[in-house]
Amino acid sequence: MTVAVALVTARAARGLDEDMPPLTAALAAAGARGEIVDWDDAGVDWALFDLVVPRSAWDYAERLPEFLAWAERVARLTTLVNPLPVVRWNTDKHYLGALTRAGAPVVPTWYIEPGESAGRTLDAFLAAHACRELVVKPAVGAGSRDARRHVRADRAGILAHMGPLLAAWRSVMLQPYLESVDAQGETALMYIDGRFSHAIRKGALLPSGGPSTAGLFAPETIVPRAPAADELAAAERILSAAPFERLLYARVDLLRDAAGAPRLLELELTEPSFFLAHAPGSAERFAAALLAYPGAASGASNM
Repeated sequence: MTVAVALVTARAARGLDEDMPPLTAALAAAGARGEIVDWDDAGVDWALFDLVVPRSAWDYAERLPEFLAWAERVARLTTLVNPLPVVRWNTDKHYLGALTRAGAPVVPTWYIEPGESAGRTLDAFLAAHACRELVVKPAVGAGSRDARRHVRADRAGILAHMGPLLAAWRSVMLQPYLESVDAQGETALMYIDGRFSHAIRKGALLPSGGPSTAGLFAPETIVPRAPAADELAAAERILSAAPFERLLYARVDLLRDAAGAPRLLELELTEPSFFLAHAPGSAERFAAALLAYPGAASGASNM
């Protein structure tokens, strides 16, 4: 029986997801059928797939209620990977607060909710953190869209950035800008079925005082990286703190703080780039884990 896997993307991401060619090839080599499908294509019968795997649905941030409603429909029809509770939890970066409370090493994160005093919270944040710059971004966001880096003295500019987000009823996050990223970059560690697979170095994304990206995602500079022992240990702590027993895929994005300790920037469990082309064998590992996942074994959609 042929296992049918829907690799979910967005219309705007067609041709931009560099993971798709190696992953579809690896699935085909394993005897499965991987089909690239837009998540909002009304003509798709999701029940015909054994597994539905969000991979590059990168427009979800501006359409979150619609995206979650789609995920709920799919989960009733077939196997969504990662599962629906993971998708609900991970598409809103309030999860960083939950991980902090669980003892995970997270970049300090403050939230401003619509209706709250942005100025009062900003002033309290600046009093608590001696950072020279800070990052302001929406709690529901992807691809660095609507994220900007500000010098702390530009209070008017920071408030002007937050204003339209809060007016659109979007929660806002404040984080100190960790300057180590300018020299060392960010380390992204990829996990497949709970096991470390590979890592990459990502260069700094946000220019000081620059505008938010106008594209679907900010351009990235990617090279392979061997993670340090403390980064691997931090990633394991973070994954253990997440409230889920089995994650088919996870990406742990780390920066180093002023003391040199790794801190979580984002835990990507819904639609992360996995940089498969930078790690020989990783696409095959991903495909094998998918085909061993509960729900894939039946090959119910053989056609």
